Amino acid sequence: MSKKYAVDKTEAEWKEELSPEEYHVLRQKGTERPHTGKYNLHFEEGTYRCNACNEPLFESDAKFESGCGWPSFDQAIEGKVEYVKDTTFGMVRTEILCANCGSHLGHVFDDGPTETGVRYCVNSLSVDFEDDKNPASTNN
Repeated sequence: MSKKYAVDKTEAEWKEELSPEEYHVLRQKGTERPHTGKYNLHFEEGTYRCNACNEPLFESDAKFESGCGWPSFDQAIEGKVEYVKDTTFGMVRTEILCANCGSHLGHVFDDGPTETGVRYCVNSLSVDFEDDKNPASTNN
């Protein structure tokens, strides 16, 4: 039995709303190639939101350059991210999902360089950005 989320859509509805690449990452737990995402080296002030449901997930002051090739954050907005044990590919990792719609964001690791000690490794396709100076616009 799958968990119910506040945003509860069928896979057909998700496919209609998301691009094929976004659907692959957000709904099929895919991963974009490193160093290719538009938010990897993005450091403007604002909020990173779920690209599927627009829920705020990460603030820009939590973002740092990790060198891993994906956007990295040292903390999520409290209560906005769900953590799930992931044993795919012969590894044990912690997958991160949007707590509002269940979409795949990436993984979190215990190797962060800041005082939190964690690194949220997020696919750019999983998030959109809302600029603090112009909150009505996003980069879609």
